[in-house]
This record gives sequence, structure tokens and C-alpha cells, in this order.
Amino acid sequence: MTDPADAPTALDLPMVDPLPEATQKYFDICQDKLGMIPNVLRAHAFDIDKLNAFTALYNELMLADSALSKLEREMIAVVVSSINRCWYCQVAHGAAVRQLSGNPALGEAMVMNWRVADLNARQHAMLLFAEKVTTASAQITEEDRDALRAVGLTDRDIWDIANVAAFFNMSNRVASATGMQPNAEYHAQAR
Repeated sequence: MTDPADAPTALDLPMVDPLPEATQKYFDICQDKLGMIPNVLRAHAFDIDKLNAFTALYNELMLADSALSKLEREMIAVVVSSINRCWYCQVAHGAAVRQLSGNPALGEAMVMNWRVADLNARQHAMLLFAEKVTTASAQITEEDRDALRAVGLTDRDIWDIANVAAFFNMSNRVASATGMQPNAEYHAQAR
């Protein structure tokens, strides 16, 4: 059984040991670049196929080319996670917003009440849409999509916003249901 103090979740699902070479290399890169292995990765590492599926989708949505900046995608992650009250993602992605923006107050506002943040019209519309994807996706209409187009977002951008918001709705639910704990390092980052 995994030591509860070191477990990334409340579930007894220890990481594969030893990790496959490619997974170990990925974890080593995380350690080098981030100074830690995010607990969300450790949590998935009990099943390497599930870990690979999760990281492939995350990397495609959050790191691949998009007209949405990395900061904007992290802002979506935080707004969705805040609505869902996902402790892990509010902490982890709030830290990413602080880091990418260079503005600790922005990261705090995103977690607590994104509407008080100093945002441009594009960001406000994008986050309003992400909020609706989270709270009432079946009620999204052409009027909602037109509001995004009115601030210069393309149909491809709308696709990306919807997918990032949907991904975090899924991952928030898994993190909350499994008692996933944020790495302690996130709390002090970019402050």
C-alpha cells in the first residue's frame, strides 16, 4: 500500500514500478523543468495506457499550436476549476496563470472571482463562454458563439475554447472524486 502522506490521491493505486523507459524519461523532464512530477501524472501512472492517453490529450489542448495563448488556455482551466471547486486544478493552474502572466494578482482573481480580473474583451468573452460550457453547455446557442466572433475569435478558436473547458470539466471531476492533492510546490510558485 502507498504511504498516504506521499499518495497523489486517496485511492490505493500505486505507480507502475519500475516505470517504462519512456514514462521515466517524461517524468525526468517534468522534474527538470518543473522541479517536481505533478501529482496528476503520478495519479495516472498506475496504468501507463491511461497516463499516455491523458498526457496526449492534455499536451494537444494546452501546449500545441493554437490561436489561444498558453495563458488564455490556463485562464480557461482556472475558471472551469474554480466553478467546479477542484482543489488540485485551482492550485496547479492558478500557479500557471501567475507564472505565464507575471501577475500574481491575476492568478488569485482567476481562482476566486474571474470577473474582477483586469481582462480585455476577448478574454472576458472567452471565459464567459467557458463558464457556460461548465454550467449549462446544452443551453449554448449561436448567440453565444457570435459573442466570441464579435471579439475576433474564429470558429477554430471556439472549438479550442470548448475543448479546453470540456477537458478540465472531466479532469476536475476525476481529481475531486479521487481526492487528488496538489503538489506543495505549486503554492509558492510565481508569487
